[in-house]
Amino acid sequence: MPDNLGARLREARMKRGLSLRSVAQALGVSASLISQVEIGKTQPSVSTLYALASHLGVSLDELLGIAAPAAAPAAPPPPLFGHSGPPLPDVQRAADNPVIEMENGVRWERLAVGAGGPADGLLVTYQPGASSSIEGKLMRHAGVEYAYLLEGELTLQLDFDTYVLHPGDSLQFDSTRPHLYTNRGTVPAKGVWFAVGRRQPYAVVTDASAAASAQGNAAAPGTAGAQPGAPISSAVDAMRAMDDFRA
Repeated sequence: MPDNLGARLREARMKRGLSLRSVAQALGVSASLISQVEIGKTQPSVSTLYALASHLGVSLDELLGIAAPAAAPAAPPPPLFGHSGPPLPDVQRAADNPVIEMENGVRWERLAVGAGGPADGLLVTYQPGASSSIEGKLMRHAGVEYAYLLEGELTLQLDFDTYVLHPGDSLQFDSTRPHLYTNRGTVPAKGVWFAVGRRQPYAVVTDASAAASAQGNAAAPGTAGAQPGAPISSAVDAMRAMDDFRA
C-alpha cells in the first residue's frame, strides 16, 4: 500500500482504469489539480477529498492504510462511519492518531474507533484562513455531525445562517444541509467532531440549491444527491478512509 494520501488516490484511480481527465471532469476540477494531489505537490481541500474518495469508491480505511476485510462482490457498501476492519485497541495514543492533512491548513486526526461503531470521532484543526472548501462553496453529505470547539474561533455557514463559534460552543445538524466551515480568526481553531451516517451522494452546493434547501426543500437524510446542485457520484467516503493510514 502506498505511503501517502496522493499515492493511495492514484492507486485507486489506476485500479479502476480511470484517466486523470475523466476524474477531473466528473468532479468539476482541473486534471492538473488531480495530478498535483496524486504526486504530493498539493493537498486536497476537504470538499475535494470528499469528492475524490466518493468518485473512486474508496473508504477512509483504505486512504489511511488500515486493511479492511475483502467484501463479497455483491455485498452492499459498508457503513460510511465506524471501523469495519480488524479489531483496534480500546485506548489509542495521541501519537498513533491517523492523520490527513488537507489544503489550506485543515487537519483531521482520527480518534479511537471500535469495530462496527456507528460514528467517527475526529480531532479537527483549521489554521487561520483555512476553509472546508477553498472555493468557498457550501457542501452537503449524508449523516449528522456533532462538534465541540476546544480553542480558537470558527465560522459556520449553515444554509443562509452564519454562526461564529467560540471555545465551549457546540453544534449539531443534518449534514444534508448546505454548510461551510471557515477560520476567519488569527489563531488555529480546534475541536472534536463526531460524524454519524452512511454512504450517500456527495454534492457541492450552488447558490440555487442552497436556497432550495433553506426553503425546506433539502434532501431528506440519505438522499443528498436529489438537489439541483449537481451531485458527484457517491458520498462522504472520505471519513471511512481514515482507518487506512495506519498499515
